[in-house]
Amino acid sequence: MAEKLIIVMANTDPKNTEELGAPFFQATVAAAMDYEVEVICTATSGILMKKGFAEKLFVKEGSTKSVYSFIQDAHEAGVKFLCCSPNLDLFDMTKEDLIPECSGIVGGAYLIEEIMEEEDTKVMTY
Repeated sequence: MAEKLIIVMANTDPKNTEELGAPFFQATVAAAMDYEVEVICTATSGILMKKGFAEKLFVKEGSTKSVYSFIQDAHEAGVKFLCCSPNLDLFDMTKEDLIPECSGIVGGAYLIEEIMEEEDTKVMTY
């Protein structure tokens, strides 16, 4: 059985805020089930790792819980967040611009190695 879950947010567009709840909720649930969980934000979702951005987004209009709160809940449950390195250039960010819940920056080879070399890893994409 898999011990690790990697959630790749590559197709999730922060402009469609209703798409943002599920990946963070699934990550939180998996962490609560004692799986090692990593969320890799890449492509347009990489902007979610920028300080101040996710705080302004809400999954549902009228909600008081921001997307950043979902990220914080997941992190508190043990989820590790990673930002894809090209996002720094894409969104004019530096490492200092990343939210404290973001554990680091990874390149494309990281995900491929995790999938191909680790037999106990499963991947979900959003």
